[in-house]
Amino acid sequence: MTALLRYQAALLVRSQRWLPPFILYVAFLGIGVQSGQPILDSLGYAAAALLPVAAWLVRICVSNEPPAARACVSAAVGPARAHLASLLVALATAAALGTVATLVVTLISDPVSADHQTPVPRLPAGAAGLIATLACALLGTAVGALTTWPLLRSPGRAVPTMLLAALLTMVTTGSPAQAAVQGLVTGSREGTVPLPLLPLAAAALLTAGATAVACVLTSRRSP
Repeated sequence: MTALLRYQAALLVRSQRWLPPFILYVAFLGIGVQSGQPILDSLGYAAAALLPVAAWLVRICVSNEPPAARACVSAAVGPARAHLASLLVALATAAALGTVATLVVTLISDPVSADHQTPVPRLPAGAAGLIATLACALLGTAVGALTTWPLLRSPGRAVPTMLLAALLTMVTTGSPAQAAVQGLVTGSREGTVPLPLLPLAAAALLTAGATAVACVLTSRRSP
C-alpha cells in the first residue's frame, strides 16, 4: 500500500493539477482572514473553506491516471486498493494544507473573543481549529468520493453535484462540518474554546463509509 500511496502522490505532484484548488484556498484565506481578527472566527473560516477544496482534490486524484495506466495498476493490486490509494492521497493533501493554514491563522489572529473583550488561549484555540479543519477535510473527501467516478461518470453532472453537496455539507444542521465550525463561532462569541471531537469522530465514520462504497463500486464497474 505504501508504494501505491507514493505512486498516487507522485502523480498528483507532477500533474500540477493541485495548483488551482491550492490557489483557491489561499485566495479564500486572503479574503476572509486578516491579521488581528478574533482567532476562533478565523479558524472556523479556514476550516470551512477547506471542505470544497478537499472534494476537488479527490476528483483530481481519482482522474489523474490515463485509463490504460489505471487498468494496469488495478490489474496488479486490485481496483479497490488502487482507488483507496487515490482517496487517501487526496485526504492527506487536504489535511496537510489545512494544518499549515491553521498554524498560520493561529499565529496571525488576535487571541480574543468576537467582541475583543475576553482573552482566548492561543494554543487550545489552535488545537480546536485543527480538529475542525480535519473534520472538514474528512467530509470534503467523502463528498468527493461520492460525486466522482465510479458513482458519477459525467463531469457535467458530477461537478455541479460536488459543489452543491459541499455547500449542503457545510451549512446543513447536523452535519459534522457545520457542527465543528459553528462550535468555533459560538466559542468566539462566548470567549470559550470548544473541543469538537464528536464532529471529528462523526466525520471519520461518514468518510469511512463513503470510501468503502466508492471502493466497492470501483471493483464492480469498469472506467
